[in-house]
Parts: sequence; structure tokens; C-alpha cells
Amino acid sequence: MGYEKLQEAAQTIAELSGRDRHEAALVLGSGLGDYAASLPDAVAIPYTEIPHFPTPKVEGHSGTLYSIDVEGKGALVFSGRVHFYEGWDLFDVVFGVRSAALAGCHTFLLTNASGGVSRGLSVGDLVALADHINLTGRNPLIGANDDRLGTRFPDVSDAYSGELRHLMKLSFEAADVPYKEGVYTWFTGPSYETPAEIEMVRRIGGDLVGMSTVPEAVALAHMGRRVGAISLVTNLAAGTSDEPVTHEEVQEAAALAKAKFTLLIDSLLPRLVVADS
Repeated sequence: MGYEKLQEAAQTIAELSGRDRHEAALVLGSGLGDYAASLPDAVAIPYTEIPHFPTPKVEGHSGTLYSIDVEGKGALVFSGRVHFYEGWDLFDVVFGVRSAALAGCHTFLLTNASGGVSRGLSVGDLVALADHINLTGRNPLIGANDDRLGTRFPDVSDAYSGELRHLMKLSFEAADVPYKEGVYTWFTGPSYETPAEIEMVRRIGGDLVGMSTVPEAVALAHMGRRVGAISLVTNLAAGTSDEPVTHEEVQEAAALAKAKFTLLIDSLLPRLVVADS
């Protein structure tokens, strides 16, 4: 039944966008959703118009899917995502990206807001993800496997494509943005991490902490899709700063980084649709 719901959503995306196929998809994280609305000739599709699509409940996640043209090819832009901490099942958390995959997308760029753990990171840095650490004990593939989506035991050793990281590095350079790579650590939230937890993350090799992205990356790896991810450091993680961490701080930092982020994505999107062909 789950696969049929995904197919129905993918078919609706094709019908409402007027495109039979999209080649690539971009998921916008906290505070970054305004990017899509500024794109010329974008076709806006509210999540509420797509069957079975979950709708975000968090400020900074608007809940609109945009179909855009990138050098003659279709791409989907998700303005907002749902999170596990909102009470959604992980099937719902990854429903959007799985639907996009069935709509034709083979290349995905996931973005998020994160807390910086590594001492070399500063608020406003954009970091390409090279790997992740899942500390939640949760996985979107738990349960009966549907072979139409992927194999029972998928390899996620290259969940964040090395090929896409190369393209991302070229786009960072073109946008004059310093290129950094890091390991993202997933906590469920919604509470921010404790200083002891952040110290643990640092000791096990994590550079960033956040509450999203990992289930999407795992679900897409299961489907054989290529994934790249960029994390915007919006705050210094607990224990690395004397100031308390707030959601308002996250949104403010995202707003300040908007121009830099826009330049980077403008350079990267054409590379993604070419990579998909």
C-alpha cells in the first residue's frame, strides 16, 4: 500500500507541474525556504494538494513544492520538510523525497540548518556532508522491505556521493564560498543537545548536529539515488558557546546567509541536472 501511495503522489506532481519527468530535487532546510519562491516561472504546488503528503508544522518550513526549469530540464524544490520530532512516522518523513524519486529524480541535494561542533566551524559556514552518524536508533527502512523501492540491506557507505561532492566543490569555488566538508550527527530533537552529548559527538568524529536529513539520505540510498547535502551552521552547539541555543537564532543566521546560499545553489543546480542525465 505504501508504494501505491508514493506512485499516486508522483503522478499528481507530474500532473500539477505539467512535466512528465523531473531530473533532480532540492530540499530546503530551516530558514532557507524563501529561495524557491524567487525562482522565475516556478510552478508552486502546496503539499496539501499532493495525496498523502505530510505538511510541516514548524516555523520556517512552508510546505510548498516547486517545479522549476533548469537549462531545459525539470527540477523539484521542496520548501520545507517534516521532522520525526513532530510525531510523524519515518515513512512520512521520507515520503516527499521518495515521491520525487518516483517522479524521475535521480539526483538530490539535501540542505539543513545545524549546530557547529568542530572548533574550526563558525556561524554562517556552509558545509558539504561527507558522512553521517545516526544516534537516534531509528531507521526509515525498519519494517517489511518493498523490493520495488530497493534491496533489504542497502550499502550506505557512499550515501553522500563523492561525485556530487566534487561538483559541489566546483560550485563553492564559483560562488566564492569557502569549501568545507563534515560529518553530520542526527539527533531526534526537538530539544537541543546537552554539552555532554556535544562532547560525545566531537569524540566520535561528528562535526555538526541536527534533527533531519539522515532518514532522507538513507531512504534515497535504498532507492539507488545520488545524494549531496549542504549544512548551514546557524549556531554553535551547546557547550561551545556561553549563549543558549534558540530556534530564533537559527532562523536569523539562515536569513543572514541567504545571499551566499543563493549564489551557491544558483551555481550548483545546473550541475545537478547535468549529473543526472
